[in-house]
Amino acid sequence: MTFMHGGGQEKGRRASTENVPGIVGFGKAAELVQPELNKEMERVTGLRDKLIAGILKQVDHIHLNGHPVKRLPNNVNISVEFVEGESMCLNMDMAGICASTGSACSSASLEASHVLLAMGLDPVQAHGSLRFTLGKWTTEEEINKVLEVLPRIITKLRAMSPLVKK
Repeated sequence: MTFMHGGGQEKGRRASTENVPGIVGFGKAAELVQPELNKEMERVTGLRDKLIAGILKQVDHIHLNGHPVKRLPNNVNISVEFVEGESMCLNMDMAGICASTGSACSSASLEASHVLLAMGLDPVQAHGSLRFTLGKWTTEEEINKVLEVLPRIITKLRAMSPLVKK
């Protein structure tokens, strides 16, 4: 099956020439990361689990999107009831914390995440989602900051929300 039209390279499957420098570079990058990969995955998984547990413990009406354990080590995606994800994201940004309301590949869109919708969330839940991506340079201090700031932001936004029964 052809997935890139043009020349007849690769037995007609795709056009273009292989990106040999890119392939070699990727191979070298994989070689360089391999010795520390398991240790780094454990560290990031620990930070991820601390973030998830802290958020779920501190704030009511929050749901973890996805499996609690069978997930990427660096990804936390939650849905917060009675609050728009975009409002949380803007407030987090003002506090110096990076977060997103959708996937990285659709960050410019205001549409509900098609992935969250496919997972069974309704559009309101999907619009109330917030995604954190952790990485090699994420620190425990940064996780602690999120756990300090996010509950206050949610409380503030819920106080203004017409969806919360008062």
